[in-house]
Amino acid sequence: MTVLKLPKWNMAIGDGEPLLCIAGLNVLEDLDLTLSTAAHLKSVLDGLQLPFVFKASFDKANRSSIKSYRGPGLKDGLAMLAEVKQRFNVPICTDIHEVEQAEPIAAVADLVQIPAFLCRQTDLVVATARATQKAGGLLHVKKGQFLAPWDCRNILSKIAEAAAPDMTILCERGTSFGYNNLIVDMLAFDEMKKLGAPVTIDATHAVQLPGADPRTQGASTGGRRSGVSVIAKASVAAGANGVFLEFHPEPDKALCDGPSCLPLDGAADLFAKLKAIHKAATS
Repeated sequence: MTVLKLPKWNMAIGDGEPLLCIAGLNVLEDLDLTLSTAAHLKSVLDGLQLPFVFKASFDKANRSSIKSYRGPGLKDGLAMLAEVKQRFNVPICTDIHEVEQAEPIAAVADLVQIPAFLCRQTDLVVATARATQKAGGLLHVKKGQFLAPWDCRNILSKIAEAAAPDMTILCERGTSFGYNNLIVDMLAFDEMKKLGAPVTIDATHAVQLPGADPRTQGASTGGRRSGVSVIAKASVAAGANGVFLEFHPEPDKALCDGPSCLPLDGAADLFAKLKAIHKAATS
C-alpha cells in the first residue's frame, strides 16, 4: 500500500504512519464558530501529537429538503477556511460538488474531498484530480454507499490516467441497503487498501439514518450519535489509516446533521482512545 505525503505539512498517511485525524464542522456556520472549533481541535491533537487536518464544508449540496441549510457558499466559505489555515497553520479539507469549483478549492484545500454520491462522476473526478495535483494536494474520495470496496479500483484508475497514480485517499462511509440505514463492513478496509490507497473512516456519516430524522418527519437525515465512537474505534482496530470526525459545541443546535456529530468537549477523550487503539493495532 502506498504511503501518501503532504510535504508542506510534514504529514503522511498509510501503514506505518501516525493516525491521520480529519476533523472539524459538518458545515460552516459562521467565522467565530469555525475559529473556536479549529482552535480546540488543534490544541487537542497537538497535545496528542497526532496529525490534524481541519474539515468543514462550504456547501452541503446533497440535502433531503430544499429548505435545509447548505452553508455560506464557495466564495465566503473558502475565505473562512483560508482564515483557519493562516491563523492556525493547519491543512484544510473541504468538499467539491461541481467541475468549475476545482481550481479555487484546490488553491485553499490540501485534501479535496469528493462526496460519496459523486465518486463516479467522471468529469468531476478528472477536473478535481488535475487541479489538486497542480496545487500539490491530495484527494480524499468517499466510497459511494452503492459500491463494493473493490469497485473503488475504477475510481483510482480514472485519477491515475487523468493526473497521477499516487494522490488518493479512499474513505469508507458505510453501505446503504435502503430502509434508512448504513452498514460498515470492517473487512472493507483491507480490501480497499489492497488497491494501493490509504483508507480512512468517516464515522460521522456512517451512523446517518438517511431521510429518517423524526424531528422533521423525514425531511432531513437522522443519526445515531452514540454510534460514532463505536464505528471509529472498531475501524481503527480493523486497519483504517485515518479518521474523519465532525464536532460541534452544541450538536443539537448544529445547522446540518446534528444527530450524527459529536460534542466538541468529548474530542480529547475520543482521540486519545483512537491513538491507543491504533498503536495496539499496528504494533
